[in-house]
Amino acid sequence: QVQLVESGGGSVQAGGSLRLSCASSGRTFSILTTGWFRQAPGKDREFVATIPWNADRPTYADSVKGRFTISRENAKNTVYLQMNSLKPEDTGVYYCAAGQRRSSGVVSEFDYWGHGTQVTVSS
Repeated sequence: QVQLVESGGGSVQAGGSLRLSCASSGRTFSILTTGWFRQAPGKDREFVATIPWNADRPTYADSVKGRFTISRENAKNTVYLQMNSLKPEDTGVYYCAAGQRRSSGVVSEFDYWGHGTQVTVSS
């Protein structure tokens, strides 16, 4: 089993920045891909970004390209999501997820999920 704990959410004005962290524990050696997803009220959970264990070829949703950066620090078993130039449409609960296969962001391909952290962007 793998446990994931997100932190770093909060409320910011449009144009601001936040950095989310996802700390993992347990059988972390089994994880090939870590990702961030988000869910706005009344909407489906959507892909934001993924990063493989060796940090090559991160992937991003078109809506966040150029504004968000995913990175990882394997020595700390932590994955980060730096979010800049935030927009009101970025509001939602952000979830960290981990999978035992390579994935470019399909929800069903992830095996473990955190409880989420709220991000609210006001205009």
